[in-house]
Amino acid sequence: MSEQAFPLSRRLGAEALGTLILLATVVGSGIMADRLTGDTALALLGNTVATGAMLVVLITTLGPISGAHFNPVVSLVFALRRDILHRTAQAYALAQILGGMAGTLLAHAMFELPLMQVSTTVRTGSGQWLAEAVATFGLVFTILAGLRFRPQAIPALVGLYITAAYWFTASTSFANPAVAIARAASDTFAGIRPVDLPGFLLAETFGALLALAIAGWLLMERTPQSLPTPEPAP
Repeated sequence: MSEQAFPLSRRLGAEALGTLILLATVVGSGIMADRLTGDTALALLGNTVATGAMLVVLITTLGPISGAHFNPVVSLVFALRRDILHRTAQAYALAQILGGMAGTLLAHAMFELPLMQVSTTVRTGSGQWLAEAVATFGLVFTILAGLRFRPQAIPALVGLYITAAYWFTASTSFANPAVAIARAASDTFAGIRPVDLPGFLLAETFGALLALAIAGWLLMERTPQSLPTPEPAP
C-alpha cells in the first residue's frame, strides 16, 4: 500500500474522503437497519455487512493513493515502522478525524436527523475495553500479516476481519479512534457516549501497539531502513 507517488495534499484528501465514506456507511447503515427492524441482531447484521463491504471498496480504490489507513492507530503503527514520517501520521490522523465527523453529519443529513447530536449509548466496562484491545490487535495484525505475505488481498482481509469482529467482540469492534470519536457525535444505533471514549481510545492504542510488537517477532520482518523514502512535496 505504497503512497509515495502522490503528494501529501492528495493523500490527506484520500484519507479524509475514505474515513468520511466509512463513517457515513457505519452510521447510515445503523440508522437504516434500526428503522427497518426491531430485531437488534438483524440490525447489527445489516450494519456489519455494509461496513465490511465498504471497507473492501475503499481500500481497493484509495489504497494506491494514501495507503487507505482511515484509522489513527494504523497510521501510528506505520510511523513506528518508519513506513511514513511521524508528521505525516499526525496529518493523517487529523484528516481521518475530520473526515469521520463529516461522515457522521452526512449520515444524519441523509436520514433527515438533527445534524449535531451527542450519543447517550453506554459502552464502558472492562469487557468493552478488552474487546476493543482485541479488535484493534486483530485488525492491525491482519494488515501487517497481509503486507508481509499477500498485499493484494488486504482489502478483502480487512473487510472480512471487521465483519467477523463485529460479532465476536463485546464492543462490536470499533477498532479505530477516528470511528469512535465520530460515533460519539451520533445518538443513533452506532453511537457511544463521549464520556466512554477515553477507555476505548486507550484500549485501541494498546491493541495496535501489541500487534506491532508481536507481528514484528512472529512474521520475521526485516529491520526497516533508518528513514523512509523522501516524500513528494504537497
